Amino acid sequence: MVWLANPSVELSNRFRFSRYADDRNIYVKSRRAGERVLSSVTNWLDKKLRLKVNQSKSTMDSPSNRKFLGFTFTTQRKIAIAPQSKAKFKKRVREITRRNRGSSLQSVISELRSYLLGWRGYFGFCQTHSVLRDLDSWLHRRLRCYAWKQWKTGRRRFKELRQLGVSKDLAAQTAGSRKGYWHNSRSPALNFAVPGKVLAELGVPLLLEQPETNV
Repeated sequence: MVWLANPSVELSNRFRFSRYADDRNIYVKSRRAGERVLSSVTNWLDKKLRLKVNQSKSTMDSPSNRKFLGFTFTTQRKIAIAPQSKAKFKKRVREITRRNRGSSLQSVISELRSYLLGWRGYFGFCQTHSVLRDLDSWLHRRLRCYAWKQWKTGRRRFKELRQLGVSKDLAAQTAGSRKGYWHNSRSPALNFAVPGKVLAELGVPLLLEQPETNV
């Protein structure tokens, strides 16, 4: 791939490329071809159109090492979510689900839902489904962690777990745990009490949409 920034001109049909505004990605088959294309296109823009290519943003690299509009490619040429985009997603979710904000779980989910639907609409078509599945799992754990924090006391936690169907012994063991919030958020009791199905019923959309099945 040749990563070429700021040429506002149509490229030859000999190349495969992606374009957004005045940024281009040109795809070629080898490093040698990439070096040749980057040099020739840069010279052509400079000499023919008198356009200056931004040298600090233009380079030749493997597609899997570059980010374009929040996406990248795997070594198997699948469209993937760039690491920077995943980090930004987690940062935003952490902000919404921070444990000291004092809002009800339902209020947090309502705010989160709007963000998740927009994010899924943009990134949901990526071809690395395992990444979306992992983000769903992480997100559900964040919400269980938030609920655990909200319940505050051991007595309240025991009561909530019992009401959600957890056995008496397991509820007592978990409610009395001195482990931290994040550790307890993946406990068997909380996974049973607040499974993904319950979170979905509360309005949490899945990032990895499940295919519809014909009954």
